[in-house]
Amino acid sequence: MKITTIGMWGGYPEAGEATSSFLIEYEGTRLLFDCGSAVLSTYLTLGTIEELDAVLISHYHPDHVADIGVLQHAAMIQTQLGNLSKVIPIYGHTQDSVEFEKLSYKGVTEGKEVMEGASFEIGPFHISVCPTIHPVYCLAYRIEAGGKVVVFTADTQWTDDLVPFAQEADLLVSEANVYPQYAGKIQGHMTGEEAGKLAAQANVKRLVLTHLPQYGDRSILVTEAKKRYTGPVELASTKQVITL
Repeated sequence: MKITTIGMWGGYPEAGEATSSFLIEYEGTRLLFDCGSAVLSTYLTLGTIEELDAVLISHYHPDHVADIGVLQHAAMIQTQLGNLSKVIPIYGHTQDSVEFEKLSYKGVTEGKEVMEGASFEIGPFHISVCPTIHPVYCLAYRIEAGGKVVVFTADTQWTDDLVPFAQEADLLVSEANVYPQYAGKIQGHMTGEEAGKLAAQANVKRLVLTHLPQYGDRSILVTEAKKRYTGPVELASTKQVITL
C-alpha cells in the first residue's frame, strides 16, 4: 500500500499547497482521503481523474470538501470528452443531509452513505470508520489492504475510542493542530503530545502528523509527540510517499 500526502494544512492551505488530504493506492486502485482547498490541483500532478476510483470524506468543513465541486466539474468535462466512463463514488456520512446531497452530481459522481461503525470494501481495500469529537460530525477511517493498515484520525480532540480503532496500525496519520499552550482552549483538535499518546497506546508502527497550524514552530509538535511515543514521528509534507 502506498500513501502520498496531497496536503497537510488545517483550516486553509499555505501558498502553493493544499489542506490535509492523502492518496492511498494498492493494486491499481486509488482512493482520495478528503478533498479540501487546492487538493484537486495537487492531485492532478500525480494522476488523472480517470485513475481515481473513490473519494472518502471525513466531514463537511471547507478544508475537507472545498474541492469536491471542482473535482465534479473535472469529472464532467472528462466524461464529455469521452475519457471517463465511470461514476466516481464519494463516501460521506449523512448526519448533514444537505452536504451529503452535494456529493452526487450530474451522473459523474455519486454520494455513498457511510454509517457510524460501518465497514465496507472498495476494490482490494477493507475500510472501517469511527466517530471523532469535533464541532461537526466527523469520521476517522481505518484502511486495510495487503496485510497493512493505515488509520486517519481526521479532525478530533482526544477520545479513548480511537485507541482500539487505531490498534496495531502500520501507519497512524493523526491531526496535530494545537500547540501545548493552547491545549484546552482550542476545541475539536489534538496537541502533538495527544497524537503521540494515541500512537503509543494503540501500539502503531509509525506516526505522521497532519492538519498542521500555519503559525508557530511546527517542530514543537514532533517534540511533544515524542514525549509519549518512542516510534518514528514526522510532519506530513507535500508529495511525501510512504510505502507499507
